[in-house]
Amino acid sequence: MGKMDVSKYGREYFIPPADSNDWMKKDYIDKAPVWCSVDLRDGNQALIVPMSLEEKLAFFGELVRIGFKEIEIGFPAASETEYEFCRTLIERNLIPDDVTVQVLTQSREHIIKKTFEALKGVKHAIVHLYNSTSVAQREQVFRKSKEEIISIAVEGAKLLKEYADKEQGDFRFEYSPESFTGTEPDFALEVCNAVLDIWKPTPDKKAIINLPVTVEMSLPHIYASQVEYICKNIAYRDNVLISLHPHNDRGCAVADSELGLLAGADRIEGTLFGNGERTGNVDIITLALNMYSHGVDPCLDFSDLPRLTEVYEKMTCMHVYDRQPYSGALVFAAFSGSHQDAIAKGMKWREEQNPAHWTVPYLPIDPKDIGREYDSDVIRINSQSGKGGIGYLLQQKYGVNLPPKFREKVGYTVKSVSDHLHKELSPDEVYSVFMEQFVNVETKLRVCEAHYMQSKSDGTIIANVSLIYKNEEMLLTGKGNGRLDAVSDAIRKGLGLDYTIVNYNEHALEVGSKSKAVAYVEICDSKSEHSWGAGLHTDIVSSSVSALISAINNSNMVV
Repeated sequence: MGKMDVSKYGREYFIPPADSNDWMKKDYIDKAPVWCSVDLRDGNQALIVPMSLEEKLAFFGELVRIGFKEIEIGFPAASETEYEFCRTLIERNLIPDDVTVQVLTQSREHIIKKTFEALKGVKHAIVHLYNSTSVAQREQVFRKSKEEIISIAVEGAKLLKEYADKEQGDFRFEYSPESFTGTEPDFALEVCNAVLDIWKPTPDKKAIINLPVTVEMSLPHIYASQVEYICKNIAYRDNVLISLHPHNDRGCAVADSELGLLAGADRIEGTLFGNGERTGNVDIITLALNMYSHGVDPCLDFSDLPRLTEVYEKMTCMHVYDRQPYSGALVFAAFSGSHQDAIAKGMKWREEQNPAHWTVPYLPIDPKDIGREYDSDVIRINSQSGKGGIGYLLQQKYGVNLPPKFREKVGYTVKSVSDHLHKELSPDEVYSVFMEQFVNVETKLRVCEAHYMQSKSDGTIIANVSLIYKNEEMLLTGKGNGRLDAVSDAIRKGLGLDYTIVNYNEHALEVGSKSKAVAYVEICDSKSEHSWGAGLHTDIVSSSVSALISAINNSNMVV
C-alpha cells in the first residue's frame, strides 16, 4: 500500500429522513430550468486577475445575448469595484427590461443596507441572502447552535423585507443554506421554512430557495434525494422556486444538476465553461447542450460556441480545456481510423436516408449546430487516421471523390507523412500531399501533346503522342477503343512497359472551379504491383491521360 491514509476520511453527509427517491422513475429532463448565470460573481472572484469594469460590462452583454434572464452581478457590499459595477449597469440603463440582476449579501445589517444602496433605481432584482448551516461550519467556524443559526437567517430575512419595502424596484428574495450538502436535511428544511415564514411568498412574488453544493460530499444520487426531500416538504411550495448551485469538487456537478432537476428543482445557478472557485461551478453550456441532444430546447443560444469561447478566454484569461464537453477544441475530433470511417459512413447514410433524428456514430450532436466545422473539427488527420476519414475530408472540402482502393492508397501516404513529421496535418496539408504525390505527376514521363483520329477501317482511335521520357523526346503512335486506350497502347509499345489499366473513374470537380474534371487511373504491372494516379484538367481527355501518366510515374516500371 502507498502512503495515503484513507482512515482519516468518512462519509460526512446525511441521508434524508424520509423516502425521497421518486426522481429515479424519470428518464429525462423535459424542459429547461430557469437559468441564472453567476459568471460575474462566482466566476469573476475565482480569477487570478478579476475582470475590469469595462470587461464586466462586455461580459454582461454577452450573457444577455446568449439569452440569460437572470444574471448575478456580484456582492456589491464587498468592494468598491463590485459596487461600481452594479451602479454602472443601472445608471447607464444597460439592463434589459426582461433581465433580472441578482446580488449576494450576508445576513448582516450594514451589508444588507449597502446592498440596497447599490440597487437604487433598479427595475428588477433578486437579493440573495445566505448563511452557513452545515455541521462543520456550525461547530468549527461559527461555534453556534442550531437555534442561533436559524436566528441569523430569520433576522436577515426580516431586514431584506424591511429594506425592500423602502425602495421603488421590483425585488425578489432568495435564500441559501450555504454548505447544504453538509447539513442535516431536516435542519436545512427547518431553516428554509423559517425564512419563508418571514417572506410569505405569493404566486406573484415567488421566493427562491437555493440548495448549494458548496462542496460535493456524496454521490449525485444522494444529493438528488436531499433535493427531493426539500421539494416535498418545503412550505409554500407552489410559491417557491427550488434552485441548485452545484460546485464540482468530485467532478459530478453536471450529474448533481441533472439528477437534482429530476428530483424537482426549478432553477440552476452556474457558469459558462464551469468557471468558479476550486474545481468550479456547474458548466451551464454542458447542461444546456445535454438537454439539446435529447431534443429539449435549453432556451439559451450556443449556436456560435467558438466565438463565445474566444470572448470568454479573452475576458477571463482562462483556457477552455481541449476535452471540455461540447466546447473543447478536440471534443468532436476523430483521429482514429475506425472512428473516422464510421463518422464518414454515418454522414453519407444521413444524406441518403434523411432521418428524423441525429444518430451519426461518435457525434452526440451535429457540430454545425454550435458553429463547428466537419473538415477542421471532426476529421483530424495524423498517423492514427484512416482512409475513410482522409477520403471524407478530401471529398467534403475539396470535392475529390476517390475510388475505394485509391482512397486507401492516399490514406497510407498521408499517414506516413504525418508520422514522419510527428504532427497533425491540416486539411490543406492533406490536400497538398494528395496533389503533389498523385495529381498530374510528371517526374520521369511527360506527355507534351496528343492528336487523335478515327480509323476508317475498324473505327478504332489512333493517337499520335509527343512525349518526353527520361529527358528524351519521342513521338509514338498507338490505337485503341478510345483516346485513353490509344495513348496507353502507344506508351506500352513505344516504351516497352508491361501493364494493364484495371480501374478508371472520372467526375466533375464539385468544389472550386466547376469547369475542371478529375480522373483516376489504377494500373497493374507484370509483377502484379498496383499504382495510382490522378489527373486534373479543364478537358476530361487530358485529365484521363494525366491520370495514366501519374500512375505510370508512381509505379516501379519507370525507376
